[in-house]
Amino acid sequence: MAEQTSAIENKTARIRELVDTLSAAGRAYYQESREIMSNFEYDRLYDELAELEKETGIVFAGSPTQNVGYEVMSSLPKERHEKPMLSLNKTKSVEELQEWLGDQKGLLSWKMDGLTIVLTYEGGTLAKAVTRGSGEIGEVITNNAKVFANVPLNIGFTGQLILRGEAVIRYSDFEKINAQIEDVDAKYKNPRNLCSGSVRQLNNEITARRNVRFYAFSLVMADGVDFGNSRKKQFEWLCSQGFEVVDYKEVTRDTLPGKVQEFSDAVSGNDIPSDGLVLLYDDIEYGQSLGRTAKFPRDSIAFKWMDEIQETTLSYIEWSASRTGLINPVAVFEPVELEGTTVSRASVHNLSIMEALELGVGDKITVYKANMIIPQIAENLTKSGVKDIPKHCPVCGADTEIRQINDVKSLYCTNPDCQAKKIKSFTLFASRDALNIGGLSEATLEKMIGVGFIHEYADIFHLDRYEQEIVTMDGFGQKSYDNLIASVKKASETTLPRVVYSLGISGIGLANAKMLCRRFKNDFAAMRKAKKEELVAVDGIGDVLADAWIDFFSSEKNNEIVDHLLDELTIEETAEEEEAEGVFDGISFVITGSVEHFKNRKEIQEIIEQKGGKVTGSVTAKTNYLINNDTASSSSKNKKAKELGIPIISEQEFIEMADLTME
Repeated sequence: MAEQTSAIENKTARIRELVDTLSAAGRAYYQESREIMSNFEYDRLYDELAELEKETGIVFAGSPTQNVGYEVMSSLPKERHEKPMLSLNKTKSVEELQEWLGDQKGLLSWKMDGLTIVLTYEGGTLAKAVTRGSGEIGEVITNNAKVFANVPLNIGFTGQLILRGEAVIRYSDFEKINAQIEDVDAKYKNPRNLCSGSVRQLNNEITARRNVRFYAFSLVMADGVDFGNSRKKQFEWLCSQGFEVVDYKEVTRDTLPGKVQEFSDAVSGNDIPSDGLVLLYDDIEYGQSLGRTAKFPRDSIAFKWMDEIQETTLSYIEWSASRTGLINPVAVFEPVELEGTTVSRASVHNLSIMEALELGVGDKITVYKANMIIPQIAENLTKSGVKDIPKHCPVCGADTEIRQINDVKSLYCTNPDCQAKKIKSFTLFASRDALNIGGLSEATLEKMIGVGFIHEYADIFHLDRYEQEIVTMDGFGQKSYDNLIASVKKASETTLPRVVYSLGISGIGLANAKMLCRRFKNDFAAMRKAKKEELVAVDGIGDVLADAWIDFFSSEKNNEIVDHLLDELTIEETAEEEEAEGVFDGISFVITGSVEHFKNRKEIQEIIEQKGGKVTGSVTAKTNYLINNDTASSSSKNKKAKELGIPIISEQEFIEMADLTME
């Protein structure tokens, strides 16, 4: 008896421990948009908790198996749902799906990974939108829903309509939004986090810019409409009202495995974030007759792909520094095949996760792809323990320190001048107007600098030393590597103005760089030693820019970096320099308004600079011409030009001045 009591006590203690662990992970993920454990680990612990609760009959308040969600955290108005919005029971077994479906017909669809929304229409007009929130209470986001990219504000049906669906940001839109953010640390981690923040904005102008889309997955009520007891007919009717409906396939017990495989094959090309599939009965009355549990409805079930897990050996931990000073651990292991691709790396995120895994070099580990996409470590089979945490930054060699923020321990570089923190200078160096190195995005540069492949500009021209490492980096492969090396080789033959601009000297843009090169007749040795009076004599170079130039080249380290770079380059004489003393020599332009004969204003600027002129952003007494197709407009630039007696010319007049032949 005592042994039985002791066993129950041990299981009860384990239940308490699992509730605390899973609740902390849930709060971090849903409320704070961060992860403290992998999806695999969460699911494993959740299943253990559910089994213990079933075995013992003990369920504590606050258990994740009972709570549908968390209370919302914002100043948006809140509203209680008429009926609780339950989560779905789940399985990873196709056989269990078949058993669940039985002889019924079903609809199989994506389980979308965004934010669940309830829309209500009254009299054919969108009247209300509420988030799922805790499942009991949601946030009213009607104004935001009205600017979703695909939600109809008015529909033909004039009765009361209530439907549920998922607000998502597609991968393609997510990538465009992130590409516009220069600061790597400010980029969004995934579409779900971006969508959650976008839907719950207090200012719906921000929501509108995010291209949020809504996909219906359930019709709750449509007054007076007969759907013939069919969920499929509900979906078809919603489409007729202008709604986009989640992609779905009709299935029977026999066709189910093949349809699951079709979805599986489509995962990599699916533009809508998803984390599995949903199967529901087509027969509405049958599904409703089954009722519900405290947490799950019985008319639908979620399916998560059985993760393909492979055993491998941890070769080493790669420590990757970032611009914030954070040094992230990346597990590099013996390559394995997962979901049709070769995988050899997985982010471990921070020291806390490393310690939880007891991860050491040489350990036998199992790895999988979360949602069939992101490589992660599932388990550590040998658990030799964390050791050899670097005492020095892999980029600059400075001391490192371990910091604990909230409940997460991470490693940081202590050097404020670490090259990894100067990512923007390398981004400028590789940009189109500088060395124009395709394939070296800011994110890619951060990775390569972070692992120590790049310390200074010249190192970019020796990336071929790291071919094996680069082809296995996230987002890379052999083709990407080959394209990068070809782009680097092409960039090694360039012009002096591009080189000068690429150095990132404060205030020295491409136009200034061209002016300097013309004045000093492409003699870089003379340019870098020039005195202040020589520099300010160059059109467009004043005291501030001259001081910045002199300050840059007064640094021994900067001169060393420049010398190493010049050793890698072939500086060409181009037609651009030969044409420099052209028709616009010494003439200053300002360009404003829309253009008709050119792609954009940048193209006009390039022509002016090729012909010896320069372009500035504002009209001053030194401006010679303002180019504006609307010469009679009352814009501020036009007004200023008229006050100063500066000619306002049209695009056509400029073309004639430049003696251009336009097709």
